Amino acid sequence: MKDFGGKVAAITGAGSGIGRALAVDLARRGCHLALSDVNETGLAETVGQCEGRGIKVTSRRLDVADRAAFEAWAEEVVAEHGTVNLIFNNAGVALGASIEGMSYEDFEWLMNIDFWGVVHGTKAFLPHLKASGDGHVVNISSVFGLFSVPSQSAYNSAKFAVRGFTDALRMELEIEGAPVSATTIHPGGIRTNIARDARMDESAAAFGDGGSGEDMAAEFEKVLRTSPEKAARQILKAVQRNRRRALIGPDAKALDLISRLPATVYQNAIIRGAKLRRS
Repeated sequence: MKDFGGKVAAITGAGSGIGRALAVDLARRGCHLALSDVNETGLAETVGQCEGRGIKVTSRRLDVADRAAFEAWAEEVVAEHGTVNLIFNNAGVALGASIEGMSYEDFEWLMNIDFWGVVHGTKAFLPHLKASGDGHVVNISSVFGLFSVPSQSAYNSAKFAVRGFTDALRMELEIEGAPVSATTIHPGGIRTNIARDARMDESAAAFGDGGSGEDMAAEFEKVLRTSPEKAARQILKAVQRNRRRALIGPDAKALDLISRLPATVYQNAIIRGAKLRRS
């Protein structure tokens, strides 16, 4: 897909951050939009930023963990737009907790959104993307889908799963010669609200990650260098180049190299850093 003009893109988590930036960038390129988010206020703000560009913009409140709602939204998008070419499975949440201290409810909450939300979006939209004759699935993983860190076991689990799921999907599509491709996105530190809105369990303090989502966001913001707008441009370039995976931001590229070191090397470095923060 070299050109987004006249195409139809569905985006989850469009109420802020990367999702909003993708919507605005695509709108400027003449792409019609079907936007969703659980945050109706943020979603409405995004719609307002995209309208008035000669494109059709539709929106719906959507909990990506709700499979039936996702399937209904996919049908609704095709009914309203006539077709759909792209699905950006972008919605996500964060959780800081130790494996021992984390509740099953919090673990399931994160997995239902960060992993199952991607599965729901892919399966709900894939038949429609094939029918369009020119489709692309874009699934958002993370640098935490490349290597693991303490207190992020749930997030690591979801983002590694997204990576494996999308890699398998890409190969299946190529084997069958489908008119659809798939790309896994690994953002590094992007200036979004995900850390600020994270659930934080007191057990994370044992690994130097104590405090609230606000505290974690304050720490992250010291090193965040990539804006959502820049991330969106890089993601769309990866789609145009039909990349299998895309590392978003210079820190993502650096961390990808670190993840290729022997496990003992990079894990011992993380352990030493966590002990220093803890002390």
